[in-house]
Amino acid sequence: MDRAEIDARIRGLIEPFNKKGISVGDDTTFAGDLEFDSLTVMDFVAAIEDEFDIIISMNQQAEIENYGQLVDAVCKLQGD
Repeated sequence: MDRAEIDARIRGLIEPFNKKGISVGDDTTFAGDLEFDSLTVMDFVAAIEDEFDIIISMNQQAEIENYGQLVDAVCKLQGD
């Protein structure tokens, strides 16, 4: 699966969490732009882990600040 396919699938997953309908780009931050609280982040990460059958460690989560970093992390965990 290439980055574009992973990006498209994550965009579908983020939709229900994007309460303000923010336009999501690679530089969109979860805390600042999307205003995700810790519970929302946990739910969103769980949805991604289920969708891609991966585990995103707490250390990896701490390093992911924006959407582009998330897509890159999922690509790497997928072995792409």
